[in-house]
Amino acid sequence: MVKRKVCVVVNSRANYGRIKSVLNAIHERPDFELQLIVGASALLYRFGNVHELIRRDGFEPIATVYSIVEGETPTTMAKSTGMAIMELATQFENIKPDVVLTVADRFETMATAVAASYMNIPLAHVQGGEVTGSIDESVRHAVTKLSHIHFAATKRAADYLVRMGEDPAMVHYTGCPSIDIIADIDLTLSPNLFERYRGVGARIDPSKPYVVVLQHPVTTEYGCGFDQVNETLKAVMALGMQTAWLWPNVDAGSDDVSKGLRMYRERHNPDNLHFYRNFGVEDYARVIYNAACLIGNSSSALREGSFLGVPGVNIGTRQLGREHGENVVHVDYDAAEIEAVARFQINHGRYSSSDLFGDGKAGERIAAILADTDFCIQKRLHYVVGNPA
Repeated sequence: MVKRKVCVVVNSRANYGRIKSVLNAIHERPDFELQLIVGASALLYRFGNVHELIRRDGFEPIATVYSIVEGETPTTMAKSTGMAIMELATQFENIKPDVVLTVADRFETMATAVAASYMNIPLAHVQGGEVTGSIDESVRHAVTKLSHIHFAATKRAADYLVRMGEDPAMVHYTGCPSIDIIADIDLTLSPNLFERYRGVGARIDPSKPYVVVLQHPVTTEYGCGFDQVNETLKAVMALGMQTAWLWPNVDAGSDDVSKGLRMYRERHNPDNLHFYRNFGVEDYARVIYNAACLIGNSSSALREGSFLGVPGVNIGTRQLGREHGENVVHVDYDAAEIEAVARFQINHGRYSSSDLFGDGKAGERIAAILADTDFCIQKRLHYVVGNPA
């Protein structure tokens, strides 16, 4: 049997959570050879040493790609993208994949798409067609136009992909792979979970109510991150609840957000706040499922949170326009508003589970479709195919 070589590129903790079930499905099929490349912030200690989690889960990367230029500015994001294109092109030349699979909308995803498409390697994209704020919106749609096959997380996203001129035969509504991981696991929070992930700050007692905060920089609002995170800090401290706060990602403006968090901790030494770099995929699901509220601007409140029914407060513009269940309420960068809505959500409690982002079988569907698809490298706007004039 000739195996189809599927190269999957994982660049961050969010990427890994979004694609882990697809890795499982590809790894289990005898007709596939999984070629896993791990790069960018997934290799860096301060962003959670994601590569260690990947190996712990039983996946051994075929290559690692160091491409992050330190600084977390728009300039370093652009340079990091360029570095990743060069490094990935070398790796693709060495391993010669039959198809490259990438996910979502990060700047590293753009590098994967550019390298693969220029090398005439079919590109598969997960989570295209969605709508958000920040530079992610532009990156996601750019990757769509470079991709040859699409695995949409929602029905609306699949429709948007077709309306963007993609061939309907290559657009598949599969659901979101991130739901697969949490659909069938035991979501009980073990008594020592928070201690296992160490971090810094006050101890979190899992038997008592707590909130989870995850706030990333917004690249199109570069320079505002310090003030934005301080509004969230004021609101969260006013709540007076135990708080598990995850460190921001590597996007431009990360240093501003990190600076705000460090300064607050050094000045106030709060007795209810603990910072974490990362949680494993399943443990993160357990942490947010058992939380009283999920606060910030991560898509996990809208995506996994909708499926789990976790009350969420989405702050600012980073998720502007993204689909979500009834569990999420949107607020501006205003401490009083954040606090008031968080209290409302905490008092409301659990919401009904939403299947908006799928039923937990996306990884299996994606693997099956990849096995049966014949790719054509040449792309055209679908609505002008057969009428090139």
